[in-house]
Amino acid sequence: MKSETIKINGMTCSSCANTVEKNVNKIEGIKNANVNFATEKLNVDFDESKTTLEDIKKAVDNAGYSVEEEVDFREVTMPIGGMTCTSCANSIEKEVRKLEGIETISVNSATEKAKIKYNPYLTRITDIKEAVERAGYEPLEMEATEKVDMEKQRRQKEMRTLWKKFIVSAIFSVPLLYIAMGHMLNFPIPEIIEPSLNPLNFALTQLILTIPVVIAGNKFYTIGLKALIRRSPNMDSLIAIGTGAAILYGIYGTIQIYNGDVSYANDLYFETAGVIITLILLGKYLESVSKGKTSEAIKKLMGLQPKTAIVVQDGKEVIIPIEEVEVGDVILVKPGDKIPVDGTVIEGNTSIDESMLTGESIPVEKNMGSKVIGASINKNGSIKFKATKVGKDTALSQIIKLVEDAQGSKAPIAKLADVISGYFVPVVIAIAILSGVAWYISGATGIFALTIFIAVLVIACPCALGLATPTAIMVGTGKGAEYGVLIKGGAPLETTHKINTIVFDKTGTITEGKPKVTDIITTNEYSEDELLKIAGAAEKGSEHPLGEAIVREAEKRKLIFNEVEKFNAIPGHGIEVMIEGKDILLGNKKLIDDRNIGITLQDESDRLANEGKTPMYIAINEKLAGIIAVADTVKENSREAIKKLHEMNIEVAMITGDNKRTANAIAKQVGIDIVLAEVLPEDKAEEVKKLQNKDKKVAMVGDGINDAPALAQADVGMAIGSGTDVAMESADIVLMKSDIMDVVTAIELSKATIKNIKQNLFWAFAYNILGIPLAAGLIYMFGGPKLNPMFAAAAMSLSSVSVLTNALRLKGFKPSKNKNL
Repeated sequence: MKSETIKINGMTCSSCANTVEKNVNKIEGIKNANVNFATEKLNVDFDESKTTLEDIKKAVDNAGYSVEEEVDFREVTMPIGGMTCTSCANSIEKEVRKLEGIETISVNSATEKAKIKYNPYLTRITDIKEAVERAGYEPLEMEATEKVDMEKQRRQKEMRTLWKKFIVSAIFSVPLLYIAMGHMLNFPIPEIIEPSLNPLNFALTQLILTIPVVIAGNKFYTIGLKALIRRSPNMDSLIAIGTGAAILYGIYGTIQIYNGDVSYANDLYFETAGVIITLILLGKYLESVSKGKTSEAIKKLMGLQPKTAIVVQDGKEVIIPIEEVEVGDVILVKPGDKIPVDGTVIEGNTSIDESMLTGESIPVEKNMGSKVIGASINKNGSIKFKATKVGKDTALSQIIKLVEDAQGSKAPIAKLADVISGYFVPVVIAIAILSGVAWYISGATGIFALTIFIAVLVIACPCALGLATPTAIMVGTGKGAEYGVLIKGGAPLETTHKINTIVFDKTGTITEGKPKVTDIITTNEYSEDELLKIAGAAEKGSEHPLGEAIVREAEKRKLIFNEVEKFNAIPGHGIEVMIEGKDILLGNKKLIDDRNIGITLQDESDRLANEGKTPMYIAINEKLAGIIAVADTVKENSREAIKKLHEMNIEVAMITGDNKRTANAIAKQVGIDIVLAEVLPEDKAEEVKKLQNKDKKVAMVGDGINDAPALAQADVGMAIGSGTDVAMESADIVLMKSDIMDVVTAIELSKATIKNIKQNLFWAFAYNILGIPLAAGLIYMFGGPKLNPMFAAAAMSLSSVSVLTNALRLKGFKPSKNKNL
């Protein structure tokens, strides 16, 4: 099964998106196809043995829309030596154009520079340099390169085009409106087009002014009428029918005036069509501006990527574009520079700011063997590292892809809007026709009936309905990424707000995941440091995690170890060593009991065990000297996070393979409601299922590796940690920081987004429910106002903009833990 994302041009509303979905889903081998109207992307899963990407593109084309080929081109400026005239420039251009992936090349012989735009996946800078050399010239040191953000360019181009069309339309529709309405308001009008004196000139002037407006809004007609012919009418169909009817009636009226019936000069309706097109173009422009703002999260993430890397080749430092870095390259990073790609340090020491990925503000120490992440910032030392992941495989690229996929996905709540908008346009056309005919039959004039017909068509556009959900999801998932909460789609974003039970894995989630010395209890013969110094020296050669915790604590206190004269590991019990002629025993209670050494600190030992700590006994020359307690300590924010979840009426469970006594001690410290202890990794999913069988909506929070089955079983799986590949695959939500307060953030963000979606859907539905009866003249029947089609157009445009503006309010979301900052 293959997944692809395809950019689609020509969609104007959610019914367009439905048409594309229906056409693509008809193809054999399509498992799932969904179109996001806000991002204008089709996400499709298909069986490659049954269909191809070309078949899918053909289906999009048959639906009346076009596929935009998405390529991330790069643009570089390359100085070239040895040129003497324009024919030199032509020779270079000719040779470079032979390469696959060259979009454009322009060589200026005066400045001796070549501007090249190319596809980095098909050709490389080294290939271009070789082509220049083949032409007989010398490629010199490259200038700074710049990646072209094709999505941003496309958006800006769309905005510029819509703005130009609106300006052209406004230039002609303003005088059109003045001429059509001015004589009614006693505004001065030139005698040559005064309707009472020169009615034909009056009509022809309006027709001439309407033509450029129609040309500016030609897309409404080309797309709308095509959709109507294919029996999949959309928003453009409504506009095309409504304004087309007004224009055709105006032309009919002009012919009647020419034939001598000057009464038609009072009701030509050219200005209605012109103003409607102008207002809708303005609405579309404002909509495109708002849409551009919803995807700022991706732009911020992409902006983190450095553009070049210093690669060590044959002992020389060479600056190359980041796209040309290969796995295995040795890269030099100087203080203050960004790490270009993911890799492993092979030389040097430094500290690196990884806050862009983890949210952790404290720089992380790095030395030989440490892993470094692309786009993090090198703070103080120079290092060399070997590239292990480049291009689309880096952690940052995976995050960008994750956010893009999430923004392109649909939430279950969106299906309601999709189903409604699929039937909406044909129903609206039917209502418009019935309203117009009903008024005409009841004795109203043909002009009045036409006004009603146009007003219903224009006000009922389902644009706002189609934008209600995807825009909120785009902003919500983008906001999550900003706080290190990566939500993998609309479905988990929606489900999270329903969660009433959260199951936390203990180790590495509620606790730090590595043992730490918590207590040192001595008999009065030795001080704490003396006991720790002896224990640290004894455990220096041990690989046991509890022994490593003792060594770490001794090193932290800067204690100097004495030489170990003899070392003997006793499996399942502990160790026996000789230090300065003293016989040292360090291990569990079994070891002490086996040697018949009396435990004089029994009460202390029991207390430590009840607190979930592991007591390690130390005996010197067959006499108990003290106890060193080691435990996996609770994370700083665990207690606060669980308190917040309780405030949200969410039940909290903890699952662990540890014994019940240790698990209960940890649970007591942080306020856990349900303790599931002594559970094997393979049984964790079953425990989650048991909770679900009690009608609970369950979220599982784990490290994403040994918890993968449980994460998949839960209604929402949250992987906590540094965003490993396994975590990304198995979880619905990835919490980039090792901070369970982000579980609270994810739930708060889900609630805020769903609330926003519901507000958007309410206003979109309410607008249409109130607007259609008003446009159809129901209120007018009882002495109320009649809705002018021009006001209907303004209201329709504003409805889309208001929904987008409401979605953009989510940009102000702040997690509760950040509200006081």
